[in-house]
Amino acid sequence: MTENKWTKFTITADFDTDAREVYQAWATSAGLEKWFLRKGEFYTIAGRLRMPGEFISKEDTYEWYWHGFDDTTIEKGQVLEVNRIDFLKFSFSGGSIVSVSIESKNGLTILELTQENIPAESDLTKSLYVQCQIGWTFYLANLKSIIEGGIDLRNKRLDVRSNFK
Repeated sequence: MTENKWTKFTITADFDTDAREVYQAWATSAGLEKWFLRKGEFYTIAGRLRMPGEFISKEDTYEWYWHGFDDTTIEKGQVLEVNRIDFLKFSFSGGSIVSVSIESKNGLTILELTQENIPAESDLTKSLYVQCQIGWTFYLANLKSIIEGGIDLRNKRLDVRSNFK
């Protein structure tokens, strides 16, 4: 049996900063909002909203809101694993799973993102595989830009987004 190549991908990015800063950009709502989300909220297993700079924990749930979309477009999921150093895993769109591993190597911080369990689509133009791979590539480039002192590449204007059909 051969593996379906449209159900899993891995993307790697490098950053000229320490691993702790990259981990914090992923593991706190304040960090995610700097490069990825319009608003990110994490809730403890008891239902308490985590503070913006507070690190996420296993079994937290989340609600994510995107620039360019109103509050009716929301991604909900759960944190599946964290080690508070260099690894986290969470559920994501369509029942897929995203894992983020971070390591220091040759003076750089290397991030490896894997998204798996992506549901197959008969129409690849609507495929989560394609859409997520494009999205993650953009957002990792934006994270690199933000961390290394560049500009925020996101379109934050709802009116511009809504003009494209």
